[in-house]
Amino acid sequence: MQGTAYSNPTGGASLILSFRLQNKTTLIVGSGTLAASRAFAALEADSAVIILAKGGLQSACEEIRWRHQQNQLQFVNWDELPGSSGPNRDAETLDAFLKETPGIALAVVTDTLNSIHRRNYSSAAQLHAVFKSRNIPVNITDMADLCDFSFAASHRFQHHITGEKTSLQVGVTTNGQGCRLAARLRRDIVSKLPREVGAAVEKVGRMRDMAKDSEDATHLEGVQTVEDAEEEIAEDGVILTPNRPVPSRSPSETAFERRKRRIKWVAQLSEYWPISKLATMSVQEMQDVLAEQNGLSSEVIPTSAALVASSSVSQVTTTASQSPESACQSLNEDKVTGRPPVSQHFFDLPPKPGKILLVGSGPGHPSLLTMATHTALTQLADVVLSDKLVPDAVLALIPKHVRVQIARKFPGNAEGAQAELMEAAVEAANKGLTVVRLKQGDPVVYGRAGEEVLYFRERGFEPLVVPGVSSALAAPTFAGIPITQRGVAESFIVCTGVGRQGKEVQLPGYDRGRTLIVLMGVARLQRVISTLLDPQDEEDNSTGAPGTTTDPEGLPAAGIKTSAKSPRRDGPAYPPHTPIAIIERASMPDQRVIYSTLKDIVRALENSGEQRPPGMMVIGWAVLALGGGDPNGKGDVGVLDDVAAAAAGGDDLDKLDEARISRWLGGDSSVGWRVREGIDPGWEDV
Repeated sequence: MQGTAYSNPTGGASLILSFRLQNKTTLIVGSGTLAASRAFAALEADSAVIILAKGGLQSACEEIRWRHQQNQLQFVNWDELPGSSGPNRDAETLDAFLKETPGIALAVVTDTLNSIHRRNYSSAAQLHAVFKSRNIPVNITDMADLCDFSFAASHRFQHHITGEKTSLQVGVTTNGQGCRLAARLRRDIVSKLPREVGAAVEKVGRMRDMAKDSEDATHLEGVQTVEDAEEEIAEDGVILTPNRPVPSRSPSETAFERRKRRIKWVAQLSEYWPISKLATMSVQEMQDVLAEQNGLSSEVIPTSAALVASSSVSQVTTTASQSPESACQSLNEDKVTGRPPVSQHFFDLPPKPGKILLVGSGPGHPSLLTMATHTALTQLADVVLSDKLVPDAVLALIPKHVRVQIARKFPGNAEGAQAELMEAAVEAANKGLTVVRLKQGDPVVYGRAGEEVLYFRERGFEPLVVPGVSSALAAPTFAGIPITQRGVAESFIVCTGVGRQGKEVQLPGYDRGRTLIVLMGVARLQRVISTLLDPQDEEDNSTGAPGTTTDPEGLPAAGIKTSAKSPRRDGPAYPPHTPIAIIERASMPDQRVIYSTLKDIVRALENSGEQRPPGMMVIGWAVLALGGGDPNGKGDVGVLDDVAAAAAGGDDLDKLDEARISRWLGGDSSVGWRVREGIDPGWEDV
């Protein structure tokens, strides 16, 4: 049987489409946060949206109620629709509703998730049958066998200057094999694309319209050939022959030929021009390109083959002669094979002692590695035992011959994984190898370095502790937050949001001039915020209060508990309007910062999509000192001055602070937060 040049299809994939929903309706069953997310996606696709849910509008999530108030979507109370009382009531009710509501193009069932009206599989299957009978594609959450389509992990790019959303979207699907991984891959893809890519798409789209909507458009009605159709292929194939030469303009050029030439120019520029150049094209430049001005002609745009040919260079490999000294040195430095060293006289030498280094890798960006850490990873290490939070960009620096083991620290296995790494370090060091125990941030800032030092010391190894840049210090800087600032924050405290083996920790109370940094607390955000805000968590330190011990001056005696029960907070409660920032994946290209207040931060995080661990919190007035996520913000460094001013003038300090928050977040009380994606572009050059 003869072979074929065509690929054999391999099943298991999805047909990825860009579905146009203009003048169509999307029906969403359910009214929880997932329903709100699906509704927003449909609205951005210019679809009309109907929410069909039980429990009425009062049971819907906040976002759906708000969009209903804004007339962005229609809400239908399932309980008010006519139907029987039998086991098939929902199916019959839905069928009657669809009969009276024509034009529904897609259906999404979301009430199969946890809710007071959670739908079981049997009921979902009945709804699926109803939709199928009316040829309406349906997605039923968490029931893949009842889905005609699935949602990709998608991202819509913003204009890098204006912040407005552009036409560019990307989507990733794992076809049900790794939904969480799909979100991570999407972030990786987005972070690796140029920041101007959204603007570039907008400019190319405008240029394409200019090429088509010329003065010749009226002469092109009914003129369409197979070749012309090929030029207009959708964006998954773009143009089949982008390198075909573009003919220069001739005096006898017809309107059809002129349009073809211009479309071809757009394709050529899309293929070869830098994204940054495409993103900054002016209308005049577009017109010049389409008119073949400024020296642009078919000869100056290279083909793919020309680019390859021009970049090819001769390579000459030379081998330097090896001196006897270097040959002897190689005998004594066989790290790759692990063979014991031998002397130049071929006497066996005692094995060299192993070493253990506890090394901090910083928050994640490779440029923040210290020289000592870089040397340890690239020149000294035989074995690297890495925490799971150390990013790929740092691990990529390790030479290929070095064995790398990643900690298997997952919920419920942290202690076992920690012991496993320490045992592996001792085992390798006993063989004479240099072991680098790689930790994110600084090893001694919640890095468990202390217990590892004692563990290794007991087994005969005194580890070298190499400091790293702590995320407690670097992450706020990447987020534009000075943890100390004259007039705003005179001190800072670093603490953890969770104690050993998941136990609660005591958090410090409110101090207007102090910044609180909470590491490892985002997963317990609700509990942390409750601790900071709840006045009942404040320890009673009043003079002579029951359960207290006081000194002669009436103050709590040092080192003595002042309450019969241990409080969750040591000090006064925080005002609800206190600024807070959640910083996720600090210093990495997909860094995200959510700026808000203590009273709104839980809602802000819930409405910002999937979380991006690791995350940390910065709490206090320093969050808004330099603008708090607003690149055009003027900042606010008079927080501490207001205390004296308010006292002198009789003003209400809380009202002054609330006005400050309103100015910071734009005065839109319906939002209450700001989200900033990515890091400063200047880090690309550092």
